[in-house]
Amino acid sequence: MRIELDGTLIRMTPENEKERDELNQLWTIIVGCVDEGKKLVPVGEYLPGIKEVAVFNIE
Repeated sequence: MRIELDGTLIRMTPENEKERDELNQLWTIIVGCVDEGKKLVPVGEYLPGIKEVAVFNIE
């Protein structure tokens, strides 16, 4: 998955079929969050080279 930051925009470009499916699932969840007044909240830390997984909770 290629991720690009452009100011306040985040562009996520899938690079294979699995990533396309996962991005579609993520898109559906995020759109639902907006409709329901929910938000994604980071959990713990993301530390490149140490902790390679970024975790978010839907509140």
